[in-house]
Amino acid sequence: MKSFNKLVIGFIFAIFLMAMSVHKYYVSITEIEYVKEKKSVQIITRIFIDDFERLLRERYNDHIRLDSGNDETEINKSINKYILSKMPISINGEQKTPVYIGKEYDDDILYIYYEITNVANIKTFEIENKALFDLFEEQKNIVRTKINGSNKTFILIPQNDKGMLNFN
Repeated sequence: MKSFNKLVIGFIFAIFLMAMSVHKYYVSITEIEYVKEKKSVQIITRIFIDDFERLLRERYNDHIRLDSGNDETEINKSINKYILSKMPISINGEQKTPVYIGKEYDDDILYIYYEITNVANIKTFEIENKALFDLFEEQKNIVRTKINGSNKTFILIPQNDKGMLNFN
């Protein structure tokens, strides 16, 4: 009986330790690629559906439900409005407005697609990414770029939310 009690106490202690170590991570990944032949900057943002849905509900409409197949026009409008307000991009010192291409759902990830066209060359590239900083203090936004044959990665946090590249 004594060893059974020790086993039960050990099991409860192990569960307690596991519960203490469980922590939700708040992260998005944005991939940016400059396709010189097409004079195009292609942008893909991956973000957790539940986090983004919560944000859209708080900001725009508390009835929005991503991946429901309903209200796609309103959902697209809300996604675009939010992302454009939180992710300004400058190329060669000039503010650019990405064009919203669309979105896809894959399990618990939302893929958001943008494009900037008519970009003949890139000498400087600046991105600010404040997505979800207004909702989660722990949010980290990873930005991966492939521009002019160079791969760079930024990890943006609320205290440091900009990345700048020079190709001079």
